[in-house]
Amino acid sequence: MSATDTAPAPTFEEVLITTRRSVTAPVRVYEPAGGASAGTATVLALHGAGGWLPGEPVLDSLAAAGLRVVAPVWPAWSEHGDEDRLSDMQDFALHGWDVATEMGLLPHSGAGSGIGELHLMGHSMGGMIAAEMAALAPQSVGRMALLCPAGMWLGDHPIPDIFAMLPYQLAEVLFADPNVGEEVLTGGADFSDNATLTRFMVARARQQGMAGKILFPIPNRRFSERAYRVTVPTLLVWGRQDRLIPPAYADAWQAALPDATVELVDGAGHMLPYEQPAAVVAAVTAHLAG
Repeated sequence: MSATDTAPAPTFEEVLITTRRSVTAPVRVYEPAGGASAGTATVLALHGAGGWLPGEPVLDSLAAAGLRVVAPVWPAWSEHGDEDRLSDMQDFALHGWDVATEMGLLPHSGAGSGIGELHLMGHSMGGMIAAEMAALAPQSVGRMALLCPAGMWLGDHPIPDIFAMLPYQLAEVLFADPNVGEEVLTGGADFSDNATLTRFMVARARQQGMAGKILFPIPNRRFSERAYRVTVPTLLVWGRQDRLIPPAYADAWQAALPDATVELVDGAGHMLPYEQPAAVVAAVTAHLAG
Protein backbone atom coordinates (compact mmCIF):
# COMPACT_ATOMS: atom_id res chain seq x y z
CA MET A 1 0.00 0.00 0.00
CA SER A 2 1.46 3.37 -0.91
CA ALA A 3 1.31 6.55 1.11
CA THR A 4 -0.77 8.22 -1.58
CA ASP A 5 -3.43 5.50 -1.22
CA THR A 6 -3.92 6.27 2.47
CA ALA A 7 -3.42 10.02 2.75
CA PRO A 8 -6.71 11.91 3.06
CA ALA A 9 -7.07 15.48 1.89
CA PRO A 10 -5.57 17.89 4.43
CA THR A 11 -8.11 19.27 6.87
CA PHE A 12 -6.05 21.77 8.83
CA GLU A 13 -6.28 25.50 9.35
CA GLU A 14 -2.97 27.35 9.33
CA VAL A 15 -2.44 30.22 11.75
CA LEU A 16 0.58 32.49 12.01
CA ILE A 17 2.02 33.26 15.43
CA THR A 18 4.98 35.21 16.75
CA THR A 19 6.61 33.91 19.91
CA ARG A 20 7.97 35.98 22.76
CA ARG A 21 11.38 35.47 21.19
CA SER A 22 10.04 37.16 18.02
CA VAL A 23 10.17 33.96 15.96
CA THR A 24 7.43 33.80 13.34
CA ALA A 25 5.88 30.35 13.05
CA PRO A 26 3.09 29.02 10.86
CA VAL A 27 1.10 26.44 12.83
CA ARG A 28 -1.24 23.82 11.40
CA VAL A 29 -4.29 23.18 13.59
CA TYR A 30 -6.30 19.99 13.05
CA GLU A 31 -9.58 20.14 14.93
CA PRO A 32 -11.31 16.89 15.93
CA ALA A 33 -14.56 15.91 14.25
CA GLY A 34 -17.27 18.25 15.48
CA GLY A 35 -14.72 20.86 16.55
CA ALA A 36 -12.65 21.20 19.70
CA SER A 37 -14.46 21.41 23.02
CA ALA A 38 -13.40 22.13 26.60
CA GLY A 39 -11.13 19.42 27.90
CA THR A 40 -10.18 18.03 24.49
CA ALA A 41 -6.70 16.52 24.61
CA THR A 42 -4.15 18.18 22.33
CA VAL A 43 -1.18 16.62 20.55
CA LEU A 44 1.69 19.00 19.86
CA ALA A 45 3.23 17.33 16.81
CA LEU A 46 6.77 18.13 15.65
CA HIS A 47 7.99 17.36 12.14
CA GLY A 48 11.32 15.94 11.08
CA ALA A 49 13.93 17.29 8.69
CA GLY A 50 11.60 16.74 5.73
CA GLY A 51 8.98 19.14 7.10
CA TRP A 52 5.23 18.68 6.85
CA LEU A 53 3.92 17.40 3.53
CA PRO A 54 0.71 18.62 1.84
CA GLY A 55 -1.05 15.47 3.01
CA GLU A 56 -0.34 14.21 6.54
CA PRO A 57 -2.31 10.99 7.05
CA VAL A 58 -1.29 10.51 10.67
CA LEU A 59 -2.29 14.03 11.73
CA ASP A 60 -5.60 13.82 9.88
CA SER A 61 -6.37 10.46 11.48
CA LEU A 62 -5.49 11.63 14.99
CA ALA A 63 -7.99 14.47 14.58
CA ALA A 64 -10.56 11.99 13.26
CA ALA A 65 -9.98 9.97 16.45
CA GLY A 66 -11.04 12.96 18.57
CA LEU A 67 -7.72 14.65 19.32
CA ARG A 68 -6.80 18.25 18.60
CA VAL A 69 -3.48 18.38 16.75
CA VAL A 70 -1.24 21.45 16.76
CA ALA A 71 1.63 21.13 14.30
CA PRO A 72 4.10 24.04 14.12
CA VAL A 73 6.47 24.57 11.21
CA TRP A 74 10.09 25.01 12.22
CA PRO A 75 12.02 28.06 10.97
CA ALA A 76 13.55 27.39 7.52
CA TRP A 77 10.61 25.19 6.55
CA SER A 78 8.50 28.25 5.74
CA GLU A 79 9.07 31.49 3.88
CA HIS A 80 9.25 33.51 7.11
CA GLY A 81 12.90 32.84 7.91
CA ASP A 82 14.09 33.50 11.48
CA GLU A 83 16.56 30.62 11.23
CA ASP A 84 19.19 32.79 12.91
CA ARG A 85 17.14 33.00 16.13
CA LEU A 86 17.57 29.30 16.96
CA SER A 87 21.14 28.12 17.37
CA ASP A 88 21.27 24.95 19.45
CA MET A 89 19.25 22.16 21.02
CA GLN A 90 18.07 24.27 23.94
CA ASP A 91 16.78 26.92 21.52
CA PHE A 92 14.77 24.32 19.61
CA ALA A 93 13.23 22.89 22.78
CA LEU A 94 12.40 26.30 24.21
CA HIS A 95 10.88 27.35 20.89
CA GLY A 96 8.60 24.33 21.12
CA TRP A 97 7.40 25.48 24.54
CA ASP A 98 7.07 29.06 23.29
CA VAL A 99 4.75 27.80 20.56
CA ALA A 100 2.73 25.83 23.11
CA THR A 101 2.39 28.95 25.24
CA GLU A 102 1.41 31.19 22.33
CA MET A 103 -1.18 28.66 21.18
CA GLY A 104 -2.70 28.52 24.67
CA LEU A 105 -1.90 24.87 25.29
CA LEU A 106 -0.65 25.28 28.86
CA PRO A 107 -2.68 26.14 31.98
CA HIS A 108 -0.52 29.21 32.69
CA SER A 109 -0.77 30.55 29.10
CA GLY A 110 -4.02 32.36 29.75
CA ALA A 111 -6.34 30.11 27.77
CA GLY A 112 -8.64 29.40 30.72
CA SER A 113 -9.59 26.31 32.67
CA GLY A 114 -10.96 24.31 29.75
CA ILE A 115 -7.52 23.19 28.55
CA GLY A 116 -7.23 19.46 27.95
CA GLU A 117 -4.19 17.31 28.54
CA LEU A 118 -1.18 18.11 26.37
CA HIS A 119 0.67 15.25 24.69
CA LEU A 120 3.87 15.44 22.64
CA MET A 121 4.58 13.59 19.40
CA GLY A 122 7.59 13.93 17.14
CA HIS A 123 9.06 12.18 14.13
CA SER A 124 12.83 11.78 13.70
CA MET A 125 14.33 15.25 14.36
CA GLY A 126 10.96 16.26 15.79
CA GLY A 127 11.10 13.30 18.16
CA MET A 128 14.51 14.43 19.31
CA ILE A 129 13.12 17.88 20.10
CA ALA A 130 9.98 16.53 21.78
CA ALA A 131 12.12 14.41 24.10
CA GLU A 132 14.22 17.44 25.03
CA MET A 133 11.01 19.40 25.72
CA ALA A 134 9.79 16.63 28.01
CA ALA A 135 13.14 16.64 29.83
CA LEU A 136 12.80 20.39 30.43
CA ALA A 137 9.19 20.34 31.63
CA PRO A 138 7.90 16.82 32.31
CA GLN A 139 5.13 18.22 34.51
CA SER A 140 3.57 19.90 31.44
CA VAL A 141 3.25 16.69 29.40
CA GLY A 142 0.61 13.99 29.72
CA ARG A 143 2.08 11.33 27.45
CA MET A 144 4.57 11.25 24.60
CA ALA A 145 4.91 9.33 21.34
CA LEU A 146 8.24 9.34 19.52
CA LEU A 147 8.40 8.02 15.95
CA CYS A 148 11.94 6.70 15.30
CA PRO A 149 13.52 9.72 17.01
CA ALA A 150 17.02 10.97 16.38
CA GLY A 151 19.07 12.00 19.39
CA MET A 152 21.28 9.05 20.32
CA TRP A 153 24.37 7.45 18.85
CA LEU A 154 25.42 3.79 18.94
CA GLY A 155 28.92 3.08 17.74
CA ASP A 156 27.89 -0.36 16.52
CA HIS A 157 25.05 1.14 14.47
CA PRO A 158 26.31 4.40 12.94
CA ILE A 159 23.63 6.59 11.34
CA PRO A 160 24.23 7.46 7.66
CA ASP A 161 25.04 11.08 6.85
CA ILE A 162 21.91 12.39 5.11
CA PHE A 163 23.64 15.74 4.54
CA ALA A 164 26.03 14.09 2.08
CA MET A 165 23.28 12.33 0.10
CA LEU A 166 21.85 13.35 -3.23
CA PRO A 167 18.03 13.59 -3.46
CA TYR A 168 17.68 10.30 -5.33
CA GLN A 169 19.65 8.48 -2.61
CA LEU A 170 17.36 9.56 0.20
CA ALA A 171 14.42 7.37 -0.80
CA GLU A 172 16.54 4.22 -0.52
CA VAL A 173 17.58 5.08 3.04
CA LEU A 174 14.34 6.56 4.35
CA PHE A 175 11.72 4.14 2.99
CA ALA A 176 11.21 0.40 3.08
CA ASP A 177 9.88 0.79 -0.48
CA PRO A 178 12.05 3.31 -2.40
CA ASN A 179 9.40 3.66 -5.11
CA VAL A 180 6.94 5.00 -2.54
CA GLY A 181 9.75 7.16 -1.20
CA GLU A 182 10.43 8.88 -4.50
CA GLU A 183 6.73 9.66 -4.91
CA VAL A 184 6.41 11.08 -1.39
CA LEU A 185 9.64 13.07 -1.36
CA THR A 186 9.17 14.72 -4.74
CA GLY A 187 5.47 15.41 -4.30
CA GLY A 188 5.01 14.86 -8.02
CA ALA A 189 7.42 17.68 -8.88
CA ASP A 190 9.01 17.60 -12.32
CA PHE A 191 12.74 17.90 -11.70
CA SER A 192 13.42 18.03 -15.43
CA ASP A 193 12.23 21.63 -15.14
CA ASN A 194 15.23 23.72 -14.10
CA ALA A 195 13.17 26.28 -12.17
CA THR A 196 11.46 23.55 -10.15
CA LEU A 197 14.76 21.84 -9.40
CA THR A 198 16.35 25.13 -8.37
CA ARG A 199 13.53 25.96 -5.95
CA PHE A 200 13.78 22.47 -4.46
CA MET A 201 17.54 22.65 -3.98
CA VAL A 202 17.44 26.15 -2.46
CA ALA A 203 14.72 25.14 0.00
CA ARG A 204 16.59 21.94 0.87
CA ALA A 205 19.80 23.90 1.52
CA ARG A 206 17.97 26.19 3.98
CA GLN A 207 16.39 23.24 5.74
CA GLN A 208 19.61 21.26 5.94
CA GLY A 209 21.38 24.28 7.38
CA MET A 210 18.76 24.53 10.11
CA ALA A 211 18.59 20.80 10.82
CA GLY A 212 22.37 20.62 10.88
CA LYS A 213 22.43 22.76 14.01
CA ILE A 214 21.25 19.74 16.01
CA LEU A 215 21.90 16.79 13.66
CA PHE A 216 25.36 17.49 12.17
CA PRO A 217 27.93 15.97 12.24
CA ILE A 218 26.13 13.30 14.27
CA PRO A 219 22.59 13.48 15.71
CA ASN A 220 23.68 13.35 19.35
CA ARG A 221 23.42 16.26 21.79
CA ARG A 222 23.92 14.11 24.91
CA PHE A 223 20.20 13.58 25.50
CA SER A 224 20.95 10.25 27.19
CA GLU A 225 22.36 12.24 30.13
CA ARG A 226 19.01 14.04 30.54
CA ALA A 227 16.69 11.13 29.73
CA TYR A 228 16.14 10.38 33.43
CA ARG A 229 14.04 13.58 33.62
CA VAL A 230 11.48 12.28 31.11
CA THR A 231 9.10 10.70 33.59
CA VAL A 232 6.05 10.75 31.28
CA PRO A 233 4.85 7.46 29.73
CA THR A 234 6.51 7.29 26.33
CA LEU A 235 5.75 5.17 23.27
CA LEU A 236 8.55 4.52 20.79
CA VAL A 237 7.23 3.58 17.34
CA TRP A 238 9.84 2.24 14.93
CA GLY A 239 9.82 0.98 11.36
CA ARG A 240 11.22 -2.54 11.39
CA GLN A 241 12.99 -1.79 8.08
CA ASP A 242 14.43 1.57 9.17
CA ARG A 243 17.80 1.87 7.43
CA LEU A 244 18.57 5.38 8.70
CA ILE A 245 18.10 4.89 12.46
CA PRO A 246 17.79 1.11 12.84
CA PRO A 247 15.55 -0.54 15.46
CA ALA A 248 18.56 -1.15 17.72
CA TYR A 249 18.06 2.48 18.71
CA ALA A 250 14.57 1.67 19.98
CA ASP A 251 16.18 -0.58 22.59
CA ALA A 252 18.62 2.18 23.56
CA TRP A 253 15.83 4.72 23.97
CA GLN A 254 13.73 2.29 26.00
CA ALA A 255 16.66 1.57 28.29
CA ALA A 256 17.37 5.28 28.80
CA LEU A 257 13.81 6.43 29.53
CA PRO A 258 12.18 5.67 32.91
CA ASP A 259 8.81 4.66 31.41
CA ALA A 260 8.89 3.58 27.77
CA THR A 261 7.42 0.89 25.52
CA VAL A 262 8.32 -0.04 21.96
CA GLU A 263 6.09 -0.79 18.98
CA LEU A 264 7.76 -2.13 15.83
CA VAL A 265 5.90 -1.63 12.55
CA ASP A 266 6.40 -4.05 9.66
CA GLY A 267 6.68 -2.78 6.12
CA ALA A 268 8.02 0.59 7.19
CA GLY A 269 11.34 2.37 7.17
CA HIS A 270 12.29 5.66 8.75
CA MET A 271 9.35 7.46 7.12
CA LEU A 272 6.82 5.14 8.71
CA PRO A 273 4.14 7.87 9.14
CA TYR A 274 3.81 7.84 5.33
CA GLU A 275 4.34 4.14 4.67
CA GLN A 276 2.18 2.67 7.44
CA PRO A 277 0.06 5.52 8.80
CA ALA A 278 -2.79 3.29 10.00
CA ALA A 279 -0.45 1.23 12.19
CA VAL A 280 1.16 4.39 13.58
CA VAL A 281 -2.21 5.97 14.41
CA ALA A 282 -3.48 2.78 16.09
CA ALA A 283 -0.39 2.58 18.30
CA VAL A 284 -0.35 6.27 19.16
CA THR A 285 -4.06 6.61 19.96
CA ALA A 286 -3.98 3.51 22.17
CA HIS A 287 -1.00 4.92 24.05
CA LEU A 288 -2.44 8.40 24.50
CA ALA A 289 -5.69 6.92 25.76
CA GLY A 290 -3.71 5.28 28.54
